[in-house]
Amino acid sequence: MFDVGAPEFIVLVVLAIIFFGPEKIPEMARKGAKIVHFLRGVANQATSQLKDELGPEYAHLTAADLNPKTFIQKHLFDDLQEELKEIKDDLAEIKGDLEADAADLKSIGSEIDADLAADGATATVAAAATPTRKVPFDDEAT
Repeated sequence: MFDVGAPEFIVLVVLAIIFFGPEKIPEMARKGAKIVHFLRGVANQATSQLKDELGPEYAHLTAADLNPKTFIQKHLFDDLQEELKEIKDDLAEIKGDLEADAADLKSIGSEIDADLAADGATATVAAAATPTRKVPFDDEAT
């Protein structure tokens, strides 16, 4: 919340000891805890009052939801999130089908290669499978 790290906290403790003295530190800590407790109560009370006034559709409202970016994402894009989830599920299903088909094609290809190797016709089939293209040549153009 306040981004107070270890070095800053140590400096604050040293300053507190210097300003208030070691005998008043426990009393100050108790007062600080009471203040924090009071402020949390006020914040929780304000949040619950806001939820009550906004109605049941905002029953799950949190303090982070009051950030405009989060608010828009939560309330305007909920329908889109459901549709995107359905699309992702459909795409995952299609991907699975394509992977299964690719595995089938690989196994069929390896069976054909094995059959051709057994027949000794690998070289002739490979030569027949790759057509030789003759590039047209125009003598007048050069």
